[in-house]
Amino acid sequence: MRIVDTTLRDGEQKAGIALKPEEKIQIAQMLDKLGIFQIEAGTPAMGGDEKKSIVQIACLDLKSKISVWNRMSISDIQHSIDCRPDIIHISVPSSDIQIKSKLGKDRNWIIENLKRCIYYAKVRGFEITIGLEDASRADFRFLMQLIGTAFLEGVDRIRYADTVGILYMGKIYEEITEIRLQLDIDIEFHGHNDLGMAVANSISAAKAGACYVDCTMGGIGERAGNCNFIQFIKAAAGTLGIHDLVSLDLEEIIAVEKDILTLIFQDAPNELSHRVYKKC
Repeated sequence: MRIVDTTLRDGEQKAGIALKPEEKIQIAQMLDKLGIFQIEAGTPAMGGDEKKSIVQIACLDLKSKISVWNRMSISDIQHSIDCRPDIIHISVPSSDIQIKSKLGKDRNWIIENLKRCIYYAKVRGFEITIGLEDASRADFRFLMQLIGTAFLEGVDRIRYADTVGILYMGKIYEEITEIRLQLDIDIEFHGHNDLGMAVANSISAAKAGACYVDCTMGGIGERAGNCNFIQFIKAAAGTLGIHDLVSLDLEEIIAVEKDILTLIFQDAPNELSHRVYKKC
């Protein structure tokens, strides 16, 4: 099992947080010190300081793989190619709520654009991962069609995203088990904490065979946050017997996390900082 840390992307979407490029670089170096397998460094299509900081992180020659987040858009992917990351992640709307209400498109449009985006990045030599956005509200048959398409296009890993945080342990276990029965593809799980289930759902996903789990420092992130990094590695050790997710011992991990959160919240409103530290 491997950790994908998304503090610099999804974590920064927490209200009240805005990181400077030099802060993002420091955080990336601290995450690398932890032995994190993959760091999701941000969204290049945002341009400006966001893109500049990603370029600088990609040039640090860290041991952690550097990935970047993209909408299903050739323009987004070209911004990512400019940054020269290790992995280009393409997020694909997979629920009818997002496809029809948010985009005004249909399933065929999603499938064709998915193929086009994968091809565009793959022929340029990049490793691709595909994110199934809002997978927890998607029709499972269509979800499998998306995964099958990605697999046939040469993608080795898909991310099952509980975008609105509505999952429970039984459902994620069943769906990941079924995906693994049908296709030989690596699965990554991305859980949100709206119902306080992000860590529990991530453990259930791992039990079902997901070999990558997304976390953030202190569980920060959009709305109620993401899977809490330290809580997950403690739970993985206690319930799964996995003790080698990172290269440091627990006391060292806690110290590094504290340094990262101090850096993140040094310019945040005092009330926000207090709430997060109390939660951690």
